[in-house]
Amino acid sequence: MTHPPFLTVHRGTAPLVISLPHTGTDIPPELEADLVSPWLARKDCDWWIEQLYDFAAGLGASVVRTAISRTVIDVNRDPSGVSLYPGQATTELCPTTTFDGEPLYKEGRTPDVAARRAAFFEPYHASLAGEIAAAREVHGTVVLYDCHSIRSVIPRLFEGTLPELDLGTNAGASCAPELEAALAALCRGTGRSFVSNGRFKGGYITRQYGRPEAGVHAVQMELACRVYLAEALGAVGPDNWPTPYEPAYAGALRDSLITLFKTLIGFARARA
Repeated sequence: MTHPPFLTVHRGTAPLVISLPHTGTDIPPELEADLVSPWLARKDCDWWIEQLYDFAAGLGASVVRTAISRTVIDVNRDPSGVSLYPGQATTELCPTTTFDGEPLYKEGRTPDVAARRAAFFEPYHASLAGEIAAAREVHGTVVLYDCHSIRSVIPRLFEGTLPELDLGTNAGASCAPELEAALAALCRGTGRSFVSNGRFKGGYITRQYGRPEAGVHAVQMELACRVYLAEALGAVGPDNWPTPYEPAYAGALRDSLITLFKTLIGFARARA
């Protein structure tokens, strides 16, 4: 399968597929011209997550990543436009505001949702579905792990400060209960604040591909940025966001994530 240049796809040997849908910062120049500010357009990126998880391929995982910014199109939203969190503040398939509610587009400019869906959304999902199918064919059972992060304090989206580790399994529907229980035990064992299916229950990717009855177990991990970055809590601006990635600061969490990935692989192999 030929992949467009904005996609990085690595096929591994383990029954684990890693999705990196929100780490991209690329915005085509013709689209950036419609935006209020390049910094605002990249503000809600899952900063440095591809570096935090760069051990995945070494463990044998398949990895799918888009370089395209979520402001261009969010590949973790329902393409029909249906909200994943009815009644709660969120952003769209082609976001028109930041998480904080700031307008992304200049007056009179609007995104061409259909064109962006065809150009960027559909190739990502074709590649992701292809890697899941390939792993499923070899191993019988596969785990899809969807990688995310978010600032710890965003009053428009949630009250107070987000727990450090936020596991989403679509309220238990996207993976086997014993897998969710094992991951929860690992997360609690780190001593960090943790919640399962709290404010973030899993986005479109988790809900679309998680079919445990068919051998595909999907989970989302939403990391509060402070758990791996020296995050400035509260309001941010170009002078303090994003915080640089420091391997030493992220090291303890990274070790925990390596253990978690080994658990995912072990679970899938046991099921095979």
